[in-house]
Amino acid sequence: MLVPGPAKKVNIYVGEDQQYHSHALYTAILDFLFSRGVSDAQAFRGIAGFGADHKMHTARILDLTVNLPVKIEFIESAEKLDEILPTIQEMVGTGLIEVQDTLVIKNDYQSGKKS
Repeated sequence: MLVPGPAKKVNIYVGEDQQYHSHALYTAILDFLFSRGVSDAQAFRGIAGFGADHKMHTARILDLTVNLPVKIEFIESAEKLDEILPTIQEMVGTGLIEVQDTLVIKNDYQSGKKS
């Protein structure tokens, strides 16, 4: 369980059409994080972007692109991240993983409050 104090913020960038064992990669990553007890995680679908392949993906109706960028974000302790990062790296494949130092100031779940 994530407690206030130093932590790591992880951003994972993948394409919406990327697969992992016949499932959308972003949902497979979220399922993995959930199963490993990560406090919370979100997936955001972008309206436009490009990755290492340098192909522009956009939600403009004329382009009819279904491979929009997806960002998965979560915050976790350094210790827990060390445990799960090797599997995440294997899952992501050609995506991008970014890790930043951060500071958790407040976690309502810890105090028993639910929003």
